[in-house]
Amino acid sequence: MLTLNVSNIQLNQQANDKQDAIKALASALTQRGLVDDGYVNGMLAREKQNSTYLGNGIAIPHGTVDTRDLVKQTGVVVHHFPQGVPWGDDNTVYVAIGIAAKSDEHLGILKQLTRVLSSDGIEALLKSIKSADELIALLNGEVQLDADFDPASIRLSVPATDMLQLVAIAAGLLSQRAVCDAHFVANLLTKPVTHLGRGLWLVGSEHGVKRTALAFATTANAFDYSDHPVKGLIAIAGTNNAHGAILDRLATLVANNEQDALLNNTAENIVALLNGEATTPVDAGATGTFRIRNAHGLHARPGAMLVAEAKKFNADIRVANLDGDGKVVNAKSLMKVIALGVKHGHQLQFTADGDDAQAAIDAIGQAIEAGLGEG
Repeated sequence: MLTLNVSNIQLNQQANDKQDAIKALASALTQRGLVDDGYVNGMLAREKQNSTYLGNGIAIPHGTVDTRDLVKQTGVVVHHFPQGVPWGDDNTVYVAIGIAAKSDEHLGILKQLTRVLSSDGIEALLKSIKSADELIALLNGEVQLDADFDPASIRLSVPATDMLQLVAIAAGLLSQRAVCDAHFVANLLTKPVTHLGRGLWLVGSEHGVKRTALAFATTANAFDYSDHPVKGLIAIAGTNNAHGAILDRLATLVANNEQDALLNNTAENIVALLNGEATTPVDAGATGTFRIRNAHGLHARPGAMLVAEAKKFNADIRVANLDGDGKVVNAKSLMKVIALGVKHGHQLQFTADGDDAQAAIDAIGQAIEAGLGEG
């Protein structure tokens, strides 16, 4: 499996524009014996076809299918540009990853990168990288960027009859995930709770925390605390600011008096709401399942073509890789689509909701059948 390590990294690079940056990456790939000299032409041609900018200060320049025969050995080089490189459309790249791939060996790195790089605040971290080890830790997901929060962190309609019980249940959820120790649980039980309105409460602690995480519990019993109703509680174990984006979304829900969206929903939709993802409607307007024909799966170019097709429509469009982990993601997000790790022959299931939902599904199916720009 292709992996990133410190030998791939070159820090403190400079380039006037993306063409200069790509030429430098191609030169590094050539010097490492990964590609023949002409591979740079494929990388520049690929960039003209579709930008390799992924978002959040990251680009992944690579060759075209026509120059794949110039790849001697699959590998990558990573250049860090602390001053940034203009990449077009007002985008600035701080880390460019030059890829030489004989087939689809690089999809694992793309999947890993897109999961890490979809996090809020990653661009600021990339600017301030000081060492190869620090950059590798960031790209390999060893630095926690997002709070741990998924359906396993949620318990709905628990038989709590007072606030202390509800806090204890939420603390237990966090303890079960091994993100905190007994000191956290004991400390959380002494912390004051904050009413966010409409029966939603918040509590948190930094004592005995190993990883930042959230838990959420709602009660099946109606009771009051400090003259306010209690319906649900969010508990935070915080060791850094990885939960900052979730708190921002929570603040928006509270400001809009949308607490019921958390208090009366499924665990999956609660996670989606607080993680900034589209929730899944009960009845999708249209669905379709299509098999990927591309020999090397959904790498950056066909992935970009798929996302571009989805963006032509107003419908909320989601997609899941039925041959992967089955996670449903926004089909209009390139990073999330590539993170599905789609290989040749994998089946993608699309669901769309909106006035043009069926037209969107039909168009996506036709684009996949046509090869997503690769014939």
